[in-house]
Amino acid sequence: MSPKTALTPIQWVICGIAAIGFAYDTYAILMLPLILRPALIELTGAAPGSPEFQRWFGLLFYVPAFAGGIFGLLGGYLTDLFGRRRVLTFSILIYAVGAFASGFATSVGMLLVLRCFVFVGVCVEFVAAVAWLAELFPEAKRRENVLGYTQAFSSLGGLLVATVNGWCVSYSASLPAIGGFGLTFPDPHAPWRYTLMSGVLPAIPLILIRPFLPESPVWQEKKAAGTLRRPSILELFSPALRRTTIVTTLMFAMAYGAAFGAIQQIPQIVPGLPQVREMTRGLTPPQAGVTNQQVASSVSKAQEIGGLVGRVVIAYLAVLIVNRGQLIRMFQIPGLILMPIVFAWAGTTSLTLLYPLIFLAGFFTVAQFTFWGNYLPRVYPVHLRGTGESFAANIGGRMIGTLFAWVTATLAVTPDRAYAPTKVALVAAAVGFSVYLVGFMASFWLPEPKDEGLPA
Repeated sequence: MSPKTALTPIQWVICGIAAIGFAYDTYAILMLPLILRPALIELTGAAPGSPEFQRWFGLLFYVPAFAGGIFGLLGGYLTDLFGRRRVLTFSILIYAVGAFASGFATSVGMLLVLRCFVFVGVCVEFVAAVAWLAELFPEAKRRENVLGYTQAFSSLGGLLVATVNGWCVSYSASLPAIGGFGLTFPDPHAPWRYTLMSGVLPAIPLILIRPFLPESPVWQEKKAAGTLRRPSILELFSPALRRTTIVTTLMFAMAYGAAFGAIQQIPQIVPGLPQVREMTRGLTPPQAGVTNQQVASSVSKAQEIGGLVGRVVIAYLAVLIVNRGQLIRMFQIPGLILMPIVFAWAGTTSLTLLYPLIFLAGFFTVAQFTFWGNYLPRVYPVHLRGTGESFAANIGGRMIGTLFAWVTATLAVTPDRAYAPTKVALVAAAVGFSVYLVGFMASFWLPEPKDEGLPA
């Protein structure tokens, strides 16, 4: 089919459901940075910057990602073994239940376990969806456009969760109290609980529609003909694929490291800015907490808008720029320069400057995730497509990359509560610069896809 030919109605439905799925993935993941500070204060009673607070902060960022990485890798394997659509359907159920139940957490340990379920579902869904879309649209330019523009909705998910969290902070007192099942909470109108529970809403159309959409035709044909080879993780390290697997995993990890080790620390950084301190001067701790959350949501929206624009731009450029190494470096070099400026300067001195600079940080960092969604299907054959994508995205991105959130949290420990946000900003600047530098150097070893088509 020519890229100029209009999409059929079923193809529009496929693209729409894929876009909702990508948006929901980000929605479910990025609600954690927005709610973690008030959730930990309520569930642990620990002060921000204290060893206990920073320990749980790091664990809640990293342990769910670790679980998601392990089970996401298994999900990629199952995607190649049992089909893309079937695995997509089950992944939705896992994270929908986990997201809703998180709002009823009575302890930080319970919240940790439920966030693991959310991450497992999200990690499986992303890999299966990318393989499914790539094989449903085999024509090169159309495939690049479909993958690029549907993934752009991931940033819309981040923007939506920042908006919903802002609404929850503003209007939670008028919402029905959270309780039941014999559970009682210190604050049954806590905004962070409503934000967590809202994660079930975008899953509803996915659960109702996705099971009835077509399976990947190339996978189905090979399966029916008996020519579909069994997936193997060890084959990812065969001489033909070893370099691809190692470099993509490392670069995916560094992109996630910039997002989680730096950008997602914004809610912890905002309370230390001079303008925000002035806003909260004289307020009671609960009132100051609400103000901090509102400002953090506002700054997060600027970052997510930047990410959305970055995803759209890289989706457009992916069709025009043939060399994949050149394309990714167009985003890495500016990001490398920006990280210290955003966090070590604006993140410690000026809320006014932070808005446009965090927009740019989101633009150059988040765009790289769309790059990988377009690149990975082109370097692995059908029987390894889900497994190979999953190894880079889950072992590299979810397990290694999100570890940098724990690194930042650990290095930012300080007994001085007033200095804690500033220390987080300075550590985030160092972490962001370091991972960008490693990713940039690795890009020179990134293999170029052999042609525009998908390997058989």
